[in-house]
Amino acid sequence: MQKAAVIMAGGGGTRFWPVSRMATPKQLAKLTGDDVMLNETIKHFDHVIGRENTFIVTNEVQAELMSKVLFDEVDRSHILIEPVQRNTAPCIIYAAMTLKKLYGDALMAVLPADHHIGDLREYERVLKLALDTAENSDRIVTIGIRPSFPSTGYGYIRFSSDPVTKDSEVYYLRRFVEKPQLALAQEYVNSGRYLWNSGMFIWKASVILDCFKKYLPNMYDAMDEIYDKLRTADEAAAIAEIYPTLEKVSVDYGIMEKADNVYVIPAEFGWNDVGSWESLDDVFSKDEGGNVRVGDSKLIDCSDSVIFDQAGDKLITAIGVKNLVIVQTKDAIMVCDKSRSQDVKLMVDKLKAEGREDLL
Repeated sequence: MQKAAVIMAGGGGTRFWPVSRMATPKQLAKLTGDDVMLNETIKHFDHVIGRENTFIVTNEVQAELMSKVLFDEVDRSHILIEPVQRNTAPCIIYAAMTLKKLYGDALMAVLPADHHIGDLREYERVLKLALDTAENSDRIVTIGIRPSFPSTGYGYIRFSSDPVTKDSEVYYLRRFVEKPQLALAQEYVNSGRYLWNSGMFIWKASVILDCFKKYLPNMYDAMDEIYDKLRTADEAAAIAEIYPTLEKVSVDYGIMEKADNVYVIPAEFGWNDVGSWESLDDVFSKDEGGNVRVGDSKLIDCSDSVIFDQAGDKLITAIGVKNLVIVQTKDAIMVCDKSRSQDVKLMVDKLKAEGREDLL
């Protein structure tokens, strides 16, 4: 069966301001490697799904730049453009119907655009297992990450005590759990029966479309009305008319929390969702003071900080600082306590409220 990767890449990445902007969000920035994060994501599955079978769902603002920076092997007609953002369920049904139109049916790996993978060989192995399982079972398959600490920033997955068959790595998914408070997160980790929700889903296009028909019938019917126009000259106009009418809902809430045909594969492959500047601690090697340093910097008696220079035309210097994030771009400098790096989005909100669209 045809294999395809669908990358969800329409977000703004506000927690990585000032590097991440609406037109150049974190998935189109070089944050964790030598290339933009979107291309780093494609490299992750290079040996499992070909680049020519990669599809990307994004928005109008980002599509032009995306087309410029993407690997040449990615077919530009596989960039699916949302006229408005409607969360993850609409973008997934758009991609699933596109695959149905192109291939009749296909194995579909839905992947975020901006995660870091430390152990690529293990990731490839798990992804192959997930694809094989989805092909042979007509089930939804998701990959759960074995938690290494009691995170309150991730959703959790409760999975069965026993695998679906003896000696299998595949388990039944019992339920999804929202982001917990610290004490509850600690209980989850201690129990050994919970996984972090990675947001990676593998299924046949036909299987997920049946789920849309069952759990989000209005969305299914609306998209089915324009199915014949997909992959034709009329697609853009049809999507522009229908898309704003679709319910704004995540696939987690709209389908995954309701579906009863879900398998989960517990995995460990150095996964990091790269959700804030603080998360770079787990991506880059550190200097003798525990600092992450990207770009040109000189430090004296500094420790446990993130120093990130995107501008490349000025030296960052710091003396005696601890637990800070210092980021420099050509038009902005951002300094914050590392423990509050999740709050960078508040500064984005403040700039927006004050009309500083030039910085967003």
